[in-house]
This record gives sequence, structure tokens and C-alpha cells, in this order.
Amino acid sequence: QVHVVESGGGLVQPGGSLRLSCTASGTIFVMYSMAWYRQAPGKQRELVAVHNTGGTAVSSGANYADSVKGRFTVSRDNQNTLGLQMNSLKPEDTAVYYCKAHLRGNEGVREYWGQGTQVTVSS
Repeated sequence: QVHVVESGGGLVQPGGSLRLSCTASGTIFVMYSMAWYRQAPGKQRELVAVHNTGGTAVSSGANYADSVKGRFTVSRDNQNTLGLQMNSLKPEDTAVYYCKAHLRGNEGVREYWGQGTQVTVSS
């Protein structure tokens, strides 16, 4: 069984910063990618950033949504942990942020989602 847990959300003023963290635990043979998504009230879930390794020790880099480029940065702290540094936050960044891990475990190749963490940007 694999579990994905996010942490680090909260309330921040416009222009402020927050750092989210995501950890996948359990029996994981290969981690192909980890990604951050977000879902604002009344909107569809959207991709924020994805970090790929393809199951190797070499990162193939990260890709970002246009709306967060230059403000958000992902960091791969270890094979099963993904951070998201969010700077210059805007009210439109307010959403529940979800982490997704694409991996091979005991149940084969699957995607696992966390429960989400709330980020609110407001003065």
C-alpha cells in the first residue's frame, strides 16, 4: 500500500511565500514522476508542476504551468519527496494543492494522490 501526504499549506498575504512538501511512503520499486496539481472552488483540477525521473537517478527536469513560471519551483529532496516553493503568491493561487505520484509498487504501475492541502492567499 502506498500513501501520499502533503503538508505546508496555510494562509498567506499577497506577495508572500509558502513551501509545500509531499512524501510518498510504502512499497515503492520505481518512482517515475511526482507532480503538484491544484483545484480552486468551482474550477477543474489543473497541473501546477511535474518533476520526472523516468525511474532513473537522473532528473529529466521539471515543467511548470505558465501561470506559475518564475514564481514556483519544485525540488526533489529525495526519490519519494517533492517540495514546492511558492513565491510572489497571488489571490488567484488560492486552491487546494494535491500531490500525485506515478510509480511502480506492489500493485503494479499506478498513480497515487494525496488528500490535498489548502493554500489561501488573502489580505
